[in-house]
Amino acid sequence: MTKAIMIQGAGSNVGKSMLVAGIARAFSNRGLSVAPFKPQNMSNNAAVTVDGGEIGRAQALQALASRKDSHTDMNPVLLKPESETGAQIVVQGQRWDTLRARDYGKIKHKLMPRVLESFQRLARDVDLVVVEGAGSPAEVNLRAGDIANMGFAEAAGVPVILTGDIDRGGVIAQVVGTKTILPKDDADLIRGFCINKFRGDVRLFDEGLTAIIDHTDWPSLGVIPWFTDAWRLPAEDVMDIRSHSGGAYKVAVPRLSRIMNFDDLDPLSAEPNVSVEIIEQGRPLPGDADLILIPGSKATIADLAYFRAQGWDIDLQAHVRRGGKVLGICGGYQMLGKSISDPEGIEGAPQTVEGLGFLDVETVMIPKKTLARTKARYLETGAELEGYEIHLGVTTGADCERPWLEVGGRNEGASSADKRVRGTYLHGLFTSDAFRADFLEGGAVSEMNYGATVEQTLDALAAHLEEHMDLDLLWELAEPV
Repeated sequence: MTKAIMIQGAGSNVGKSMLVAGIARAFSNRGLSVAPFKPQNMSNNAAVTVDGGEIGRAQALQALASRKDSHTDMNPVLLKPESETGAQIVVQGQRWDTLRARDYGKIKHKLMPRVLESFQRLARDVDLVVVEGAGSPAEVNLRAGDIANMGFAEAAGVPVILTGDIDRGGVIAQVVGTKTILPKDDADLIRGFCINKFRGDVRLFDEGLTAIIDHTDWPSLGVIPWFTDAWRLPAEDVMDIRSHSGGAYKVAVPRLSRIMNFDDLDPLSAEPNVSVEIIEQGRPLPGDADLILIPGSKATIADLAYFRAQGWDIDLQAHVRRGGKVLGICGGYQMLGKSISDPEGIEGAPQTVEGLGFLDVETVMIPKKTLARTKARYLETGAELEGYEIHLGVTTGADCERPWLEVGGRNEGASSADKRVRGTYLHGLFTSDAFRADFLEGGAVSEMNYGATVEQTLDALAAHLEEHMDLDLLWELAEPV
């Protein structure tokens, strides 16, 4: 018999993804087979799955917490924003369409059969499915055709635990207000609540808990203190990217407006001998950086214009003149070339634009997306690593004759003649401890095992929830599906 429970939030960014990961690891540690599920996610930080599709990065972390391989059924609908009003729609791992938000709102209900198909397939082989909602169910203006929160919970027959974020303030109003505004049938799907991100003595909130219980008649599953090691886990939301002060080796990362797959920064941020500085708009790239890393982008041509608008192209020229190193990954790689052509108008109007010109390569955008998990080798030292590719476009040119990686038996990447500027389509390469030390030329050598650090942090998160959240009650409240 498979049981399921859904974690919804009284607002966005209340810590749902982290709670699902911790709950999954806790029940896995108890000997159960667990799987995460998110009906609909919105993120440009995607992961490539074992079945050759893409899902939100948070669901990939939750799969790791569950000790499962990531699969497209864990996140059947993924929205990848491409502009202020439109997004690429990925269904069961593959690109389905690109729509404006209001147009998607009109047709999203048609995706519910695909969502339920993935959920039911996932549920066949596990003891517990931990479902994550999106945003807040109190957004009643989005309730019609909903597939992300109460619409899914109702259709799949999954009970809900509501989570409030006390760190933002107003948590009593968050939780009680959610029940007040919800239609009765939706409110009846909520079986309990918890309070997340508490700082200080949790006993100080005893009266607050009583007030919530009195106004909702929901049982409390606990007040969960702030988990201080959360930064050690890969972030999904672009708003969670933070600078990290470590050692003297400085990596500067310009925050692009459509930044994508920024999980490449996680191993660097976790490295005690590295400082990662996220450069916001309006700030110059620092003159003392050892490495400038240009990350991926969901809209490369638009972000290239954004890069120039900040004056970062001039800063980058100065950095290279000083002998600094540059690494472009995916969209960042494309920007470093001489030109980017979009003849079919994939990113907007058909056009060809001039690149930054630090690599002698040209990129042509093509509709077919490359999605692959793969093993690779750093040609300079032979260090073995694993990574993934997720991109549109083909890059060729003279500097591709100086590859620096071997991926799946083929040469990959491009280098300038002095090897100071490099680009690649391979994400995830810094998760390899050996490669990270080799690429940074000893500037960040430490004893850290990144993979082990993530595993230890997941176990610590599970222990944190075992102590502060009533997981026995959560199991009782979960229902067969």
